[in-house]
Amino acid sequence: MAKQKETQGCCEQFKTLIGGQALIEGILMRGPDKQAIVVRSKDGLVKKVDDLKLTKKRSALARVPFIRGIFTFGGSMVNGIRALLFSAEYFPEEEGGSGEPSKLERWIEQHFGSEKLEQFIIYSAAVLGIGLSVGLFILLPTLISGLIPGLYDNHMARNLVEGLLKIIIFMGYMILVSQMKDMKRVFSYHGAEHKTIRCYEARLPLTVENVRPMSRFHPRCGTSFLLVVVCISILCGAAIQVSNTLLRMGLHLLMLPIIVGISYEINRFAGRHDNWFTHMLSAPGMAMQKFTTQEPDDSMIEVAIEAMREVIPEQEGEDQW
Repeated sequence: MAKQKETQGCCEQFKTLIGGQALIEGILMRGPDKQAIVVRSKDGLVKKVDDLKLTKKRSALARVPFIRGIFTFGGSMVNGIRALLFSAEYFPEEEGGSGEPSKLERWIEQHFGSEKLEQFIIYSAAVLGIGLSVGLFILLPTLISGLIPGLYDNHMARNLVEGLLKIIIFMGYMILVSQMKDMKRVFSYHGAEHKTIRCYEARLPLTVENVRPMSRFHPRCGTSFLLVVVCISILCGAAIQVSNTLLRMGLHLLMLPIIVGISYEINRFAGRHDNWFTHMLSAPGMAMQKFTTQEPDDSMIEVAIEAMREVIPEQEGEDQW
């Protein structure tokens, strides 16, 4: 174990822009020019590689600090769900599942075509996912605190209780999800993704033997970003000096774009730099990754390596911060 820790701590040579996402029996890797989805099916590895140069047109507004995070977060949600749907196609259905499309899905496909149906499913899932996250981690604590006697007009105590509830609900949710059988495999792929990026940043050959001892924790993780969002929402919520619960919830919603923008810049800064300050910023998110990543097996590492190889730019340094 001591040898592994030493390997984890001393071999990073640079910081890459390449990031990833765990899928159902697969991994999505996204580089500066290409995106690769690699899924392990019963017939072997399935790959889908897209050239991002063809779809990389972004508005000037989407490159402005503290605003770009909103665009990046929304795009990542849509892109991640599209990748999940792709990986789900190769995941065997449970026995007893009908697999039949709903009446709404059939109506959309008949009137608008299968492409519109896919877009409808993707964007609906993205809206639902964001809505559930906001409702669970941001609005629910506000609602609960409004029901506690003695807190209604005590703004300082109420903000403190809201912040505590946000942390408890977020951590409780992550811990519970990490105990689900199917999610443990997804989180193992998550660990394989991080390990492979670590190995690449160490400029070591991408082999199972080199990837295996790497750390499964990485500062530019989505878990870290969500935790930063929760923490920033607590700080921003302290400025709300309103007693009415519905009005407080509305103000939290209005502040959400600001919170996401600030959180993105913090996560980006922590991922680009390596010093005591960024280590301090990254520490809570890295700790949460103990629940949202698991040690992968070699077959999962092979998937991550294959996805990484597809997105490494031809010219060295193009993916460096």
